[in-house]
Amino acid sequence: LHLFQSLDVADNELEELPAALADCPRLKEANFRGNRLKDKRLEKMVNNCQVKAILEYLRAGGRGKGKAENTREEARKKKREKQQKDGVDGEQDEVEEASKLLVKVLHVSTPLVVKVSPGIKDVRAFIVCCVLRGVNLEPGNTLRRFLSMQTKLHEDICEKRTAATIATHDLRLVKGPLLYDVQPPEELRITPLGRKEIKAKDLLRQLQLEAEEQRKQRKRQNISGLHRYLQLLDGKDHYPCLVDAEGIVISFPPITNSEKTKIKKDTRDLFLEVTSDTSLQICKDVMDTLILKIAELNRSALEDKGDSGSDSEPDALCGPVNSNPSQGVQPTNLPLGVEQVRVVDTDGNLKVLYPSKTDLATVSSLLTVIR
Repeated sequence: LHLFQSLDVADNELEELPAALADCPRLKEANFRGNRLKDKRLEKMVNNCQVKAILEYLRAGGRGKGKAENTREEARKKKREKQQKDGVDGEQDEVEEASKLLVKVLHVSTPLVVKVSPGIKDVRAFIVCCVLRGVNLEPGNTLRRFLSMQTKLHEDICEKRTAATIATHDLRLVKGPLLYDVQPPEELRITPLGRKEIKAKDLLRQLQLEAEEQRKQRKRQNISGLHRYLQLLDGKDHYPCLVDAEGIVISFPPITNSEKTKIKKDTRDLFLEVTSDTSLQICKDVMDTLILKIAELNRSALEDKGDSGSDSEPDALCGPVNSNPSQGVQPTNLPLGVEQVRVVDTDGNLKVLYPSKTDLATVSSLLTVIR
């Protein structure tokens, strides 16, 4: 056998190939097609693979134990041993993997575009956006928990909005393309959440007066809501804003977004926006976490049995008090869909595309991304 250079046993009744063929170093050509092999993987290999690969498979013992499979089996064996050593049940690990939150990246031919004006680089230079489809804010107090989650992120990962600011919008009410721009305080007009249209300069003055009134009433220095963030715009000759295709300001970071694009219980698709004057990476990290938290909330909403909680907002501008979203095992682990949004300069050159292939890595231990 070791002298064989070619072999043709096609169209016979062979059910197995002898392992001794693996000891034929000179065998360069072989035809095993047309046989009814019991080993279905080997049957596929004889139709598609080179002789060398088939011989390696036979040398390893066959039945799914080719060279690559052996390597994988060794890795699995080591993993099992480690799990036993650490007292971790392998079956439990599989259950945890199956219950991981899912997000699917949706590729669209004409993604939403945000154009960035040159003046923004000296005011609040960085912005990252995306579209999130398939949220469910209907059950119980899910909307309230959504708003509370956003407030908590502003406190924690956004470092009280000094590192970054989040804005969430009802996609149905967002008219693209969008412009990330700067405007003078006396010209920027916005209809803040829960209030009437007002100039940015007057809004900040109004918030300052409210803050002073809070201090007097509570007889202490601590103030709540947006009043805590007024100093973030100190010394700015221009304020950042996100403007829609109709010229309406839908976001005024780091203070508030607009009543026009306010999220409600029947909102299903979101436009998410994170801005920062620190770095682009901070925007991406915050966006990663925001998507994870919405996915957690969405899973909780799917299994909600009809919570009797209220979605009334004590202060639509300042946000509700914090609460912790409930968590559980999702009966139907349906993925949220995330669409990329392009951020470009005034000449149309790409600045940011989120999510890219490397984004969402910071939450990969809790989130499975289908790309």
